[in-house]
Amino acid sequence: MALTVPRGAEEGEGGEEEHLQVLDSLLQKIKASGLKLQLCTNETQATREKFVKKLQGMGFDISVAEVTAPAPAACRLLKERGLRPHLLVHDDLVPEFAELDKTNPNCVVLGDAAENFTYANLNEAFRLLIGMEKPVLISLGRGRYYKETDGLKLDVGAYMKALEYACDVQAEVVGKPAKTFFESALAELGLPPEQVIMIGDDIVNDVGGAQRCGMRALQVRTGKYRPCDENHPHVKPDAYVNNLAEAIDILLQQL
Repeated sequence: MALTVPRGAEEGEGGEEEHLQVLDSLLQKIKASGLKLQLCTNETQATREKFVKKLQGMGFDISVAEVTAPAPAACRLLKERGLRPHLLVHDDLVPEFAELDKTNPNCVVLGDAAENFTYANLNEAFRLLIGMEKPVLISLGRGRYYKETDGLKLDVGAYMKALEYACDVQAEVVGKPAKTFFESALAELGLPPEQVIMIGDDIVNDVGGAQRCGMRALQVRTGKYRPCDENHPHVKPDAYVNNLAEAIDILLQQL
């Protein structure tokens, strides 16, 4: 089973400590059933290790190996292709790229930089890309927005599209909904796609991405879900569920 991790979950969105306790109970229920579990996140405001440590500190029994995240996948890609990145990412994510040569950059890596998404920083990335003979833009996701305690916020996809347009380049997306992201999750699970079900709240990044990789996918009517998702012209979940607890109960009944 692949399960999306909503942005803000590790912060206890809305101060809902009870919600986090329920989530932890559900994760333990999955593990106790014998099902394999992989948490899939587009979190790019912290390293995977720091992200997992936060969850563990809140009582979640989860390991780094059970989390699929964009930054480690991006690092593998950069090393394989000998790329030297200029980073436009969140300060807390920079340590993920510590082992890479970043002198004389020949590509730009874009993540959820939050307050670092200033005009000056975006313009610096633009100038680097426009000056390359063959510009390479790697994005750690292409989400349009995400939800935090104070409401919805622009995600990395909006800034990715701006650089694509300005530089006449197509970004390589490493995070959800890229096929390579879900292939990484499958590899970490050690299972073929037909034996995995994705549960998520994002119609495009969770459901669409997983289905393109051959998995079945359920959409929960919480988090980023909007009623208009049910009329999406291209993506149709295998089923809708009202919440994660309902999804897990349905799956366990099938065992």
